[in-house]
Amino acid sequence: MLSYFFARRYFFASASRSVVHLISGLSVVAVAVPVAAMIILLSVFNGFEALVRQNCSAFDADLTVSPREGQTFAVADLDTAALSRVPGVGAWSFFLEQSVLLERGGRQAAAVVRGVDDRYGEVFPFRETVTAGSPEVRLGDLERLVVGQTMAYMLGIRSLADAEVGLYAVRRGSFSSLLPVQNFTRRTVPVGGAFTVDLESERSRVLASLRLAQELFARPGRVSAVAVALVPGADAERTRAAVAQAVGERFRVQTRYQMRASFYRIMTYEKWGVFFISLLVLVVASFSVVGALAMLIVDKRDDIRTLAALGADRSVVRRIFRTEGLFICGAGALCGLAVGVGLSLAQQYFGFIEIPAESFLTKSYPVEFRFGDLLAVSAAFSAVAFCLSNITVRSMIVKTS
Repeated sequence: MLSYFFARRYFFASASRSVVHLISGLSVVAVAVPVAAMIILLSVFNGFEALVRQNCSAFDADLTVSPREGQTFAVADLDTAALSRVPGVGAWSFFLEQSVLLERGGRQAAAVVRGVDDRYGEVFPFRETVTAGSPEVRLGDLERLVVGQTMAYMLGIRSLADAEVGLYAVRRGSFSSLLPVQNFTRRTVPVGGAFTVDLESERSRVLASLRLAQELFARPGRVSAVAVALVPGADAERTRAAVAQAVGERFRVQTRYQMRASFYRIMTYEKWGVFFISLLVLVVASFSVVGALAMLIVDKRDDIRTLAALGADRSVVRRIFRTEGLFICGAGALCGLAVGVGLSLAQQYFGFIEIPAESFLTKSYPVEFRFGDLLAVSAAFSAVAFCLSNITVRSMIVKTS
């Protein structure tokens, strides 16, 4: 309690005009800026991560059931009734996908056509991404394609009114070097809509009806996988285990994160890399506290002698100045956290800072504040502040005693 009283007196002594107090104030600012920067950087990274995951959800389901052997399986091989009875399963949809060559007006592009059934919209939030035309891939007996905006530009599609695209799929079981055209199955299908997600999906993904895909790829009654959507609040890993038990050992069941395990792992590593680089900057900035403490100890040499004459031992004196260092670091951390959290939440909900690019997926910089980041920054800086204050005080009190 005595150390707290002296440290508070030194920190809040407004009457003093000593340059030491000015340096202490600058140290508070030097600590606050990197702390706020850490919160903002992590929040911006979270925002971009959430944006990427949202875009991936347009083609990656919560759970995907695929065959362990081969690329396709017969629809009758899967017990859909058992799948529907699994707790946590909200909806499911069959799809068949394979690579094709797209051609229009002499322009060509390679893509993956995904043939989907009528329940596809219940599993994927795909309608929200369609910015031109409609998301329906079949109107009665009329087949239609839904392509990415980038793919539409690559094929020279400027209007959906008269946009027809030729699909070339490799014909299985036959090959002729004399007549290469005979090696492909060709269909001409009009484009009914265009979607906007990430650039990679826009230029490599095309949606068609499941019936058209089965005819084009000569896979009658067969599909590539089953996409499963979970009910809100369902545990993905627990539901995955239940679905795997329901469908049997012939099928592999993967979550969205398991489908792109390496991608999400890299994003996690990048976030921790940003965190430690920012922490290094914070450590360097915190050395201003070392200078402020050193000058304060030198300035208060008379007080140290007075305390020693009154019977205070070296540990009491050290505790006083250690608490003073924690006051400086704590004031800077609180200011930095308040500024960082405030700016992050303001950008997250109001989007004041916009991205100067009309073709980007969002108008403003994506930001997502997470309470876990606040705890991580606070814990890391608390450790840094305690170590710096303790080392500085122990070394300086020895020299001045």
